[in-house]
Amino acid sequence: MRIHGWLSIGAGLLAPWVMLAALAAPNVVASLQPVHSLAAGVMQGVGQPRLLVAGGASPHDYSLRPSDARAIAEADVVFWIGPDLERFLVKPLRNAGSKVRNVALLEAPGVNVLPLRTGGVWEAHLDEDDHGHSHDHKADHDAHLWLDPVNAMAMTRRMAAALGEVDPGHQADYERNGAVLIERLNQLNERLALRLAPVRNQPYVVFHDAYQYLERRYGLNAVGSVVLDPEQRPGAKRVAEIQARIHDRGVRCVFSEPQFQSALVQTVIAGSPARSGILDPLGAEIPPGPDAYFQLLEGLADALRDCLGES
Repeated sequence: MRIHGWLSIGAGLLAPWVMLAALAAPNVVASLQPVHSLAAGVMQGVGQPRLLVAGGASPHDYSLRPSDARAIAEADVVFWIGPDLERFLVKPLRNAGSKVRNVALLEAPGVNVLPLRTGGVWEAHLDEDDHGHSHDHKADHDAHLWLDPVNAMAMTRRMAAALGEVDPGHQADYERNGAVLIERLNQLNERLALRLAPVRNQPYVVFHDAYQYLERRYGLNAVGSVVLDPEQRPGAKRVAEIQARIHDRGVRCVFSEPQFQSALVQTVIAGSPARSGILDPLGAEIPPGPDAYFQLLEGLADALRDCLGES
């Protein structure tokens, strides 16, 4: 009886710890700041995802640290855009195999995927409703899909569903958080449409072709990019081509990015009335967290208005 009593007491003491272990948050890794922000919103009150590419780093040339590799190997879920953008994740995710839930958001149901533009010189924007196609991944496609809040809604739904599958104990939390986040994204979309309407027709040039989703959603008039490949400095011929584009199209602003060389923008606008501005597609200066995505998109809208608006 005495032994049985001790066993009963021990079981009673262990029960709360067993319940806590069962309800522990999953280990979640997110590749980029905007992906991390959406994941943090879905996980709010449950746990916090780990961010890989932080600060002013670029996914185009990022190299994993040993701590990153360990985090991926130990993760329950990894959220990323896909192999066309975060090439540094292809091998570690392949090595992890089925131990890690690999969620490429480019494949999320409802995400609208635009074809990749070529040449660095484009004609006037398409109408807002003239979007691309979904899931035709055999063709080249633009991976900067988070810059459309409507795509962010689809990404949020995919994240909430994936987290609920790997962590059914918190499924209701993920669904509730996802619904709140989608409503915030819908409100953001409406605000950005109003804020960007006054500069819809103003021509501008970006540093690299990362903003097509933002342009198409809000009918903006980007007419070219300074570089064709953000990992390679353009030659004299390319600089001359973009300078001619600035002159011919009456470009009002040329935007640099925190992750790349801003001095190049000063070179291409030399001798023209074009202004310089900064667009950041990743949120280099924004603290990570559930509000970062909203600060990122609001910041882009502010930068566009400030540089493209009347003096």
